[in-house]
Amino acid sequence: MKEENIRISVKEEIERAKEAYKSANILFENDLIKDAISRLYYYALHMVRALLFTRGFEPKSHEGALRLLSLYFVKEGIFEPEIAHIFSRLMKYREEADYNPFYVFSKEDFLNYRKEAEILASEIEKYLAKVGLL
Repeated sequence: MKEENIRISVKEEIERAKEAYKSANILFENDLIKDAISRLYYYALHMVRALLFTRGFEPKSHEGALRLLSLYFVKEGIFEPEIAHIFSRLMKYREEADYNPFYVFSKEDFLNYRKEAEILASEIEKYLAKVGLL
């Protein structure tokens, strides 16, 4: 991936992340907790994809994004393992929200998950700024 394409892709993913975050909060305000939790995951996913583009990676799956994050950013010491753990948890919550009709989430759950997603996004934004892509 060329430098200019990386910049464009990072910018697009950040915009998609912002939209997902906004959607999550609107859904939460309207008591659509499962849908809000699902959108929180996509907020995190788009931030992770923006990060992965900095190395030229274009993950084809959710699990691939997690593996690449862990291998190239956590294992190399750029991020603490907790960042990958947050992403993994959000992925699990999204799966439960989308596919398990019996799984119940509370408003407090959403607020906790949102805080985790914000931590992940903040760490990624710091890195993107450090490498001159934000």
